[in-house]
Amino acid sequence: QVQLVESGGGLVQAGGSLTLSCSASGRTSSAYTMGWFRRVPGKEREFVAAILYDESTYYADSVEDLFTIIRDNSKNTVYLQMHSLKPEDTAAYYCAVRTTPGYSRSPNGYNYWGQGTQVTVSS
Repeated sequence: QVQLVESGGGLVQAGGSLTLSCSASGRTSSAYTMGWFRRVPGKEREFVAAILYDESTYYADSVEDLFTIIRDNSKNTVYLQMHSLKPEDTAAYYCAVRTTPGYSRSPNGYNYWGQGTQVTVSS
């Protein structure tokens, strides 16, 4: 089992920045893929970014060049740095772990999830 706890969400004005953190505990491994998803009420969970064991990164088109995913294996923590935030980035953000090789843009490709942290971007 892997436990994930997100933090860092909050209210920010459009154009601002925010950094989310996800701390992992339990049967963690630097070989696992870490991902971030977000969900707006009434919609499906949406892929945001993922980082593999070799620090290869993948992003949704909507956040490419605006968000950065970073992992610190020594702290079992993954970060999502978000810049130039827009009101449409408002969502609950979830951290996820994938225990099999590669990555997926589908929530079904991940085995463990955090409880989420709310990000609200005001216009």
